[in-house]
Amino acid sequence: MTLPFDLGGVEAAYLGLALFVAAFVRGYSGFGFAALVVSAASLVTNPLHLVPVVLVLDVAMTVQQAPSLRGHIDWRRAGGLFAGALVGVPIGLWALSGIGVDAARAVIAAYVLAMCTLLLAGWAFRGRVGTGGDVGVGVISGMANAAAVGGLPVAVFFAAQPVAASVFRATLIVYFTLLDLWTLPLMAYRGMITKDTLVASVLALPILILGISLGGRHFLKAAPQEFRRFAIGLLAVLATLGLLKSVV
Repeated sequence: MTLPFDLGGVEAAYLGLALFVAAFVRGYSGFGFAALVVSAASLVTNPLHLVPVVLVLDVAMTVQQAPSLRGHIDWRRAGGLFAGALVGVPIGLWALSGIGVDAARAVIAAYVLAMCTLLLAGWAFRGRVGTGGDVGVGVISGMANAAAVGGLPVAVFFAAQPVAASVFRATLIVYFTLLDLWTLPLMAYRGMITKDTLVASVLALPILILGISLGGRHFLKAAPQEFRRFAIGLLAVLATLGLLKSVV
């Protein structure tokens, strides 16, 4: 069987493991799936190939997680973020379409590393953040979602405020789904979704379901917030390696 995107067996096995880890993290803490997969993929292939695959899988995960989200979603904030993303996604796709593989790898890695630094630093807002802040972050998130890493600025934004863990998780997951459902048609219009995208998505589904199911059962003793810090550290390592690869 010919693997999607001309991947070899070793590369495919590595990406399968990365997908499982990222799905487990998403199931446990509601955070980091797309960024982990894309950052891991950048070490062995063109990360832009995996972007539409990750977005398709992100939507599939929400369907699986939907029952646990009820009653915890802040729809006002999700709506404000999505309003900004409506503007940001087309800008991001336009900007990313004109750069090469190494440049894309470097931009994604540097951006992810910057977001991880802010998350680990514990940056926090002193005053109240209104709807305007949600919309502004949504624009940035939408631009970043051209590379499937639109969740990180929202995670930084929410982590800097006193948001309950259950609301943090549920609102981010719902917003990511709205964001992906807006991004995917625009990618299809630009010819970024191919037969390989669909084949890779189907092959990845069993791994995805297993990882998110195990993560959702909270097998670890660490609190979701503490586990999220571990995931951020892992993401920072992958981003650093990706940055080095793009330079070397």
